[in-house]
Amino acid sequence: MVKKKACVFISGKGTNLINLIRKSRDYNFPISINLVISNNNNAPGIIYAKKNNIPFLIINTKFRNYEYKILRELKRKRISIICLAGYMKIISRNFIKKFGKVIINIHPSLLPKFKGLNTFSRILQNKEKKTGCTVHYVNEKLDGGNIILKKKFFVNPRDNENELKLKTQKLEYLAFPEAIIRIYRYH
Repeated sequence: MVKKKACVFISGKGTNLINLIRKSRDYNFPISINLVISNNNNAPGIIYAKKNNIPFLIINTKFRNYEYKILRELKRKRISIICLAGYMKIISRNFIKKFGKVIINIHPSLLPKFKGLNTFSRILQNKEKKTGCTVHYVNEKLDGGNIILKKKFFVNPRDNENELKLKTQKLEYLAFPEAIIRIYRYH
């Protein structure tokens, strides 16, 4: 099986990155992680890229041409899918168009509910009965691309933001790899 070359974009701990690295070691998993990009040079997820000998690029998004630099590196590495895993920066319409391949994101709510930031506090404020995570294609609308899959759980009335986050992350570790398999099942 020829694996698709993937790049994972992160901004923080990289727990979904760790999970995808583990999954990518499986012979039947359709991607290999060939690059990690972060907009945060203190992102703990970079440590996992180093430990697993995965090239990484830290981007300063204050510079005007940072997207060009990323696109050049993606082309050089022949990346065919980008997985946004806690990347806290909006990707421009121009970047999406120029990359022209698959970009997916994992979001910690049942989209279209609770797009954007502060998801867990908004779920609690809204007294939601169910929540979960969504893997979707990225388009020019924030958290607005076509949905690949969702995973759900019931909210316990005693849950706080941290408990919601932990429960959601457990589902994300199942959902992200499953979505990638779905994307490449028929390719």
